[in-house]
Amino acid sequence: MGQRGPKPMPANVHLLRGNASKKPVGSLFDEFRPEVEIPDYPSWIWPEAKKEWKRIAVELEKYGLISRLDRAALVLYCQAWAKMVWAERQLSRAMKLAEEARAAAEAKGEEYAGGDGIMIKTANGNFTYSHHWVVGRHASAEVKRYLDLFGLSPSARSRVSPSDNRQGKLFEEGTPDAWAKL
Repeated sequence: MGQRGPKPMPANVHLLRGNASKKPVGSLFDEFRPEVEIPDYPSWIWPEAKKEWKRIAVELEKYGLISRLDRAALVLYCQAWAKMVWAERQLSRAMKLAEEARAAAEAKGEEYAGGDGIMIKTANGNFTYSHHWVVGRHASAEVKRYLDLFGLSPSARSRVSPSDNRQGKLFEEGTPDAWAKL
């Protein structure tokens, strides 16, 4: 059985709300906070995945949401992103070819019986979803799942906390007035 009740709030939310739970300040910041660092990407990932790695890693570092421990999760996210981009490009190409075939058939006065790129005609004459559409759909679900792990969707932001210990400075000053300066 999983944990009961609401998910725990990050320490900074406790402080912003005035620490209504009256938890000791020290216990609020006893969370595991690995060193913020962008891991190296493996040489075997797809070129589109490398582009996304370089783009997103800088943002994750900026907000203290990445460490060397996150390499595997970042690889999975970037590879899923690359698969999604590949599938969308292939699907766009297939849709363009289907539209051209439809226009050519109409120009000849014939009825076009092929698919539209999303739906394709099988060998027995039935229609099914294009494999590009299926791959793209699965890849986009993977991308969303990994975005949530890094707190990169609006609903997931409340469930992550930065790992660079910027909030540790709040208690060096010792007064609530010092918190407002940050």
